[in-house]
Amino acid sequence: MTAPADMIRARRRLTNRLIAAHQADRLAPFLAPDMRLTGGEGGMILGAASVVEAFRQQFADPDFVTYERLSETVTVDQDGARAAESGRWTGTWKEAAGRLVLTGTYLAVWRKQIGQWVLEQELYVTLTRTSLLETDPRA
Repeated sequence: MTAPADMIRARRRLTNRLIAAHQADRLAPFLAPDMRLTGGEGGMILGAASVVEAFRQQFADPDFVTYERLSETVTVDQDGARAAESGRWTGTWKEAAGRLVLTGTYLAVWRKQIGQWVLEQELYVTLTRTSLLETDPRA
């Protein structure tokens, strides 16, 4: 049997792949209907449908590349019904001479719903904003 923390990390990796592929609609099963997301600049998005729509709009931006979340800790509650995940995130956009990269930390709350882990809340904090030139190996 797979441990809850490993299941959550696997779901996070899958959502990263869906975001990289710009597949907004496929993110819906990972979100609780009452999902709440606070973006890196402080804006709040309420409800799974609104979160999916926000991703759809983000993916329509020709300069948007991807978001990636790297899980550092997952702590499951004593009942095995909720979990807190924390880690680092990166957002990448194309710029005229390279890439714009935003990075920061995040906290996510997962809840087990009908046998599956879904996101209940996410809080992102933007801590750095960097422009990388095409000649920079990180670009």
